[in-house]
Amino acid sequence: MDMEVTAWHSLYNAMHAREDRRPFSMATLRRIGGFARPRRRMLGWFLLLSVVGAVLAVASPVLAGRVVDAIVRGEALDTVVTLAALIAVIALLDAGLGLLTRWLSASIGEGLILDLRRAVFDHVQRMPVAFFTRTRTGALVSRLNNDVIGAQRAFSNTLSGVVGNIVTLVLTLVVMVGLSWQVTLLALVLLPVFVVPARRMGTRLARLEREAAGHNAQMSTQMTERFSAPGATLIKLFGRPASESAEFAARARRVRDIGVRTAMVQSVFVTALTLVSALALAIVYGLGGFYSLRGQLEPGNVVALALLLTRLYAPLTALASARVEVMSALVSFERVFEVLDLKPLIADRPGARAVPDGPVAVEFDDVRFSYPSADKVSLASLEEVATLDTRGGAEVLHGVSFAVEPGRMVALVGSSGAGKSTIAQLLARLYDVDSGAVRLAGVDLRDLSAESIRATLGMVTQDGHLFHESVRANLLLARPEAGEDELWEVLRRARLDDLVRSLPDGLDTIVGERGYRLSGGERQRLTIARLLLARPRVVILDEATAHLDSTSEAAVQEALGEALAGRTAVVIAHRLSTIRAADLILVIEDGRVVERGTHLDLLAAGGRYEELYRTQFDERDAAEAVA
Repeated sequence: MDMEVTAWHSLYNAMHAREDRRPFSMATLRRIGGFARPRRRMLGWFLLLSVVGAVLAVASPVLAGRVVDAIVRGEALDTVVTLAALIAVIALLDAGLGLLTRWLSASIGEGLILDLRRAVFDHVQRMPVAFFTRTRTGALVSRLNNDVIGAQRAFSNTLSGVVGNIVTLVLTLVVMVGLSWQVTLLALVLLPVFVVPARRMGTRLARLEREAAGHNAQMSTQMTERFSAPGATLIKLFGRPASESAEFAARARRVRDIGVRTAMVQSVFVTALTLVSALALAIVYGLGGFYSLRGQLEPGNVVALALLLTRLYAPLTALASARVEVMSALVSFERVFEVLDLKPLIADRPGARAVPDGPVAVEFDDVRFSYPSADKVSLASLEEVATLDTRGGAEVLHGVSFAVEPGRMVALVGSSGAGKSTIAQLLARLYDVDSGAVRLAGVDLRDLSAESIRATLGMVTQDGHLFHESVRANLLLARPEAGEDELWEVLRRARLDDLVRSLPDGLDTIVGERGYRLSGGERQRLTIARLLLARPRVVILDEATAHLDSTSEAAVQEALGEALAGRTAVVIAHRLSTIRAADLILVIEDGRVVERGTHLDLLAAGGRYEELYRTQFDERDAAEAVA
């Protein structure tokens, strides 16, 4: 490569390598070796070919010098043709090796990206819900993108670069010193003028780039939040488009200014180093010509020295920043391993069994629970805080006990924050209890496999979440092997088939982000259709009709009737109609079951339920009846 290309390459590495003073971690290196082990044969070939390529890079200038000497001496034409042909063969070999080396580099690097991304993605899926409630999604996605790619660069670029550059540097120095130690020594005098500005300019440009990246991240966050359906609605409702535009424009202008400064610094740097390269060549030709005219150096050697000069400066410059590149790659690996080392709170025990066949009973036996503290479920770097909150969570359930017979329904009622949703999450084993036990069909959830629990339980939450995919894809999430007829059957039972048939693409219609192309009631009915397709034996309804109007609720209640028929059900009640249908009502207050019984029994008792009924359920249903 010529000096200008070398300058750009050096500048890029200095800008993008993260300086980190932490010592080498042997544990990190061993884990990196574990990821590299399946590709050790390809790595071996890759390094060998890199060495061969470095040898060829030095051989070509030497042969070019021999050609010049042959011409000056008036040697036979055959000699010149032979040397020229040999240069051509080396060029062909170098090109072929370059393509093969690039293929090996890409295969190793992309394979490593695949392995790391799959490992992180699969691991994150096993994390508890508390992990996702605390973590910034963008920071987590960055681990799957930026840091994984940074780790991959260690194999595809840094490793081969260090090996190839060391071989090239040693061979070039040996050959140049052999040709003329005086010219070589003088050419090296300009090396600090080449390397030092690259490091200093690179540091300065890295700061500019990080600042620009911060502004770009803020603009991306602003766009992501404001361009979602709820965010756009909120901005319109509060009439703030102008201020939002001004805030966005201010950041965009700052990025523009940084871009102009960066471009100018880069141009000045590359121009200066191109001048240095011209001066270095001038030294070689001037001093080399002087020695040649005095008969102390062959003319061909002068040409060879000039051609070898770039082979000398390029590896020296690259190796000057190799430590930073290596440390940058290690930091990327450590950030990836940091996520992989965060242990999931929920895991199958050895020998975990399936839920027994047949009808399923639900039992809570003296359950106590507190939500885990941040240091158990999250990372400070993913929350973008200096340190995590290590305080233990306060107990939210205090000795909760109840049982639901197969095919029966229990309704949970109580004030907001009383612990109703926590009970539902424990039953779905989104968390594990601190003490006591939750049982399905008489077996502790912790002794059951997660796959079996998911196949047994079905849950509908109040937000009715859907992915930005088709109606079909959202349904098949429950049972991927379901056929077309089954999909239409569950849509019919959810009172949604007519609507889907009227959509432009039927089952293949995209429902929009979080299903916002559908109304609230339609979204809920689609989630119920998904539940019906899953055919669970136990159904959990977490205020599935909480935010619906009377008309939408009526349609959803019909669909819920289909979903609950013949199944064991735990329902967090929001409407009087749901409560009246329950076989057992539990009144939850402050994490305790304070009352239990049927609707009529609890009304007659005149306790907390009667108060809730009078203030929450009766008045709301009466008001909706009038409306």
